[in-house]
Amino acid sequence: MELGDCCLTSSSTKGENRKLHRQQQKEKPFRGIRMRKWGKWVAEIREPNKRSRIWLGSYTTPIAAARAYDTAVFYLRGPSARLNFPDLVLQEDDLRDISAASIRKKATEVGAKVDALETSLHHHASASSSESSNPSRVYRKPDLNKYPDSSDED
Repeated sequence: MELGDCCLTSSSTKGENRKLHRQQQKEKPFRGIRMRKWGKWVAEIREPNKRSRIWLGSYTTPIAAARAYDTAVFYLRGPSARLNFPDLVLQEDDLRDISAASIRKKATEVGAKVDALETSLHHHASASSSESSNPSRVYRKPDLNKYPDSSDED
């Protein structure tokens, strides 16, 4: 076998490409976002006709990162932008040229609001499912302003 020969056939490389594409779709469910090794979702976008990127923030949910990206891409490219959630972008008539800092600020505001909503919804859903699975257990929020009683300790 010569150095230029390859062990893979063209059909197996197509299969590998499809498999890789499916894995990327699972890891990156929305346009303009990626997941860090430690689980946070981040969003950024490249400025038009520049090599620089606009950092849009780090979020706990992929939906929040995608909404931040949508906000930024809408301000950069206008109504023709390809969005993750086209029905949820606030349509403003005044799409003037705004600075990267303004775009970052608007995108992070949207992302933070969505992240807070998504996190609270997830928290409430998990709390209600844990209560329904074990109804005999009662969860109390501790009063952080008082010292614990010796009777509170288990």
